[in-house]
Amino acid sequence: MSAAHKVQWPTVFSGFKGFTWADVPREISAGITLAALIIPLNIGYAQVAGLPPVFGLYAGIIPLGVFAVFTSSRHLVGSPDAATAAILGAALVGFAPIGDPVRVQFALALAVMCGLLFFVFWFFRLAFLANFLSRAVLTGFITGLGIEVFTSQVGRILGASHGGGSGLEAMARQLHDAIAASVGTTGYFVELIALFESIPHANLYSVAIGLGAFLMVRFMKRYVPKAPAALIALILMTVIVAVFGLDKKGVGVLGTLPSGLPSLTLPTLPLADYFRLLPGAMAVVAITLCEGLLLVRSYSRKHNTKADGNQVLFAYGIASVASGLTGSLVMGNSASRTAAMDSAGSRTQLSSLAAAATVALVMVFFTKELAYLPSAALAAVVANAVLNLIEVKELRELWEMRRSEFWVAAVCLLSVLVFGPLQAVIIAFLFATIDLLRRASKPDSWILKEAPDGSHFVPQETGHAPDPSGILIYRFGAPLYFANATSFQEEVERLVTQAATPVKWFVLDAEAMVDIDITGEEGLHQVLTWLAKRGVTVALSRANQSTVALLAHYNLLDLIGKNRLYPSNRHAMAAFRRETGQATPATYAE
Repeated sequence: MSAAHKVQWPTVFSGFKGFTWADVPREISAGITLAALIIPLNIGYAQVAGLPPVFGLYAGIIPLGVFAVFTSSRHLVGSPDAATAAILGAALVGFAPIGDPVRVQFALALAVMCGLLFFVFWFFRLAFLANFLSRAVLTGFITGLGIEVFTSQVGRILGASHGGGSGLEAMARQLHDAIAASVGTTGYFVELIALFESIPHANLYSVAIGLGAFLMVRFMKRYVPKAPAALIALILMTVIVAVFGLDKKGVGVLGTLPSGLPSLTLPTLPLADYFRLLPGAMAVVAITLCEGLLLVRSYSRKHNTKADGNQVLFAYGIASVASGLTGSLVMGNSASRTAAMDSAGSRTQLSSLAAAATVALVMVFFTKELAYLPSAALAAVVANAVLNLIEVKELRELWEMRRSEFWVAAVCLLSVLVFGPLQAVIIAFLFATIDLLRRASKPDSWILKEAPDGSHFVPQETGHAPDPSGILIYRFGAPLYFANATSFQEEVERLVTQAATPVKWFVLDAEAMVDIDITGEEGLHQVLTWLAKRGVTVALSRANQSTVALLAHYNLLDLIGKNRLYPSNRHAMAAFRRETGQATPATYAE
């Protein structure tokens, strides 16, 4: 292994720094609050992914504890979330239908694949890749996921047991089938049509339970923000269902759950199926990586703490493997639960361990009570949670601040709804890359003109005429590489040929040109050769040592001349005046 890359092996309990025994009551209290959030939400997210509810509960035990032990962040809560659940559900569509035991095996195998990918990202220290998804891309993608998951939960609240047969509904069903055949998936708009089909056949008791739970959670979040609103709403609605026997009137309930702790399980799939799951695993990892590291940075800045992003990736990896080996929902991150823990006063990962212990106790002693949870109330809790993903305010800000980025967000949002979350991840990364290259291909550049007193140089747009004395000082505001080499070459040639006064000296201000790739070298070589043929003297100013060394390596210094390297533009201007015999202005400030 090269010296440039040295593996930094992870430490344990680094997320517990600053812990004192006096903090134990506060952390345990926060952990119980976290468990109250995890239980209903994880059950709901398991259903979003089309998996048994116990998958979500198991994710709140061993994977949560493992993440807490290995993460370097004191604040980030590692847990399944709406985004990863939606992507997981989309990834499993082509492998097995909901309810098929084989679907469970594919879900476990995908969790293991996610863990292995996280280990690759950790080993090669690739946490910096989180910087390559812009705010616009993330806003559009996450908002699209939020809309899709919210719509699916509305369908569960309706509790419709069958479709209709009216002419309008028959037309809708035909359109449903046509769209499904054309796009090869049951995408958002197909689901929306099915939702409208089911409205006349909604179960009014289910609607009342779901709507009541939804409004109750919204009300409590606004007026009693520290109360476990989701848990209180579920308990109340469960009591109502049990007392009035609403489960016998068409209100769906969670049903019997296996009691006890998770056991070791190995996905029984051929190796070829693991490779088929790779695109889905990459999508889950990409979103988890970007959102998770953004959360880590945010809370580290807020509390003035330090967290190693690469070790967070290792924690995600080992927690995801733990998910795959214990029958759990794949690991993600939860902005809402992280924020809730911060509000509850949690300052270390002890709260996550306390939450894992609490969930384990529930699984051992209280699974019978969970069996009566109404599905409509669970859907209402998930719908409340995903409302935070629908970034209307962010989209409005993008529209007002930078219209081009709003359209990037809009395309990513529509990609989720039209093509599905899995394909939209690829589109999001392509858009991020295209947007990056678009900006890099046309960096800012200026003509520098000397101030009247000679004290400094004033940057002007390249549309302005060069200095009439015959010197052209040009600043290129980026490294020179394949994306902008042609733009650089064309602009230099245009400035020289369109100058009203013949250009005698061309000075390249290379302060920002900190790197030059092979394509950039070719473009710069052509510019230097073209200038030499026109009898223009070329000089280089403000280039750092690495740039000069790179020019020497490319044999470009011979075309410039080592005597034409100047530490500043003032030195270049002084040399130009000496060699052309031009007088220094009387106002020149030495």
